[in-house]
Amino acid sequence: MFGHRFNHDNGAESSAQKRAHMVEEQLRSRGIRDERVLAAMAKVPREEFIPSEDAANAYGDFPLAIGAGQTISQPYIVAAMVEELELNPEDRVLEVGTGTGYEAAILGELAADVWTIERHAELADKARAILDRLGYKNVHVLHGDGSLGLAEHAPFNKTLVAAAAPRVPETLVSQLADGGRLVVPVGTRSEQQIEVIRKLGDRISVTKHDLCRFVPLVGAQGWEP
Repeated sequence: MFGHRFNHDNGAESSAQKRAHMVEEQLRSRGIRDERVLAAMAKVPREEFIPSEDAANAYGDFPLAIGAGQTISQPYIVAAMVEELELNPEDRVLEVGTGTGYEAAILGELAADVWTIERHAELADKARAILDRLGYKNVHVLHGDGSLGLAEHAPFNKTLVAAAAPRVPETLVSQLADGGRLVVPVGTRSEQQIEVIRKLGDRISVTKHDLCRFVPLVGAQGWEP
């Protein structure tokens, strides 16, 4: 949205100013209310997670290609899904679909520990390098099939899936702690709806939220390649 003004000369907006405008015009104005989420979105430099040739579009209200046929979601979708997690500072979080690590960085600002899984090795390596450079010591990047979760580090208080599943992956539900939440886009390859799954003892509840469009969750509990 502000990409045409991305310039370090002549008093142009700084990245921090662009983030502040993004928070007000794309997030708060659309109903994002969690002040911790808004603060994290105002802090994390989105331009660090996208190809340099797209730097001018870093704070636009749209997704961006990041390679390997994957995208970084538009800021509003990131904020909306993270807000649905209702994160606490002590939470252990699993993210499925790292991309280049932008959403993982947001989660890292809000939770104690984040494990994030990416099926494309080149993206996992890129995310690890970016997150290390930015100092996110509490975010751990792994390469693998995120649809199967991460049993060795379970249970997780919160799980966020940044790819479209044909159905809620049962393994991810099983790896939730009691009282945990899973946020996942569920539907067809072309259109999904964000679902929030809550686990209370043996009881599972599901609520449905925004329509969205994500790249497919490819894996044993997702779509075929």
